[in-house]
Amino acid sequence: MSPTGVEELGHLEMIGTMVHQLTRNLTEKQIEENPNFAAYFVDHTTGVYPTAASGFPWNAASIGVKGDTIGDINEDMAAEQKARVTYDNILRLVDDPDIIEPIKFLREREIVHFQRFGDALPQSCKLFA
Repeated sequence: MSPTGVEELGHLEMIGTMVHQLTRNLTEKQIEENPNFAAYFVDHTTGVYPTAASGFPWNAASIGVKGDTIGDINEDMAAEQKARVTYDNILRLVDDPDIIEPIKFLREREIVHFQRFGDALPQSCKLFA
């Protein structure tokens, strides 16, 4: 696995840890008061189950791989931008410094990944010219 892939799995672990820390001590009443979380709780208790905000589970279908270096790098760059936007949206919604700081860190890493993929793109284009 690539170093970037390993780091991305680390990002998933950080998000999962934050979700676990925020939900592990919820009372039954708090769970029942939020219909979205109640449905989640029925299936997963307070376990971390990676889903989009819409509730759809994460799966590998969201990874666009064609085996074409230029196409794949562009897909990677788009994925980094989408992740950055997600972190921007989270930062707009939260006021807890224990969430804000790690989300800001993750957002910064997405920007660096985007830049590194962008650096590789011109070199890849020369290979196929």
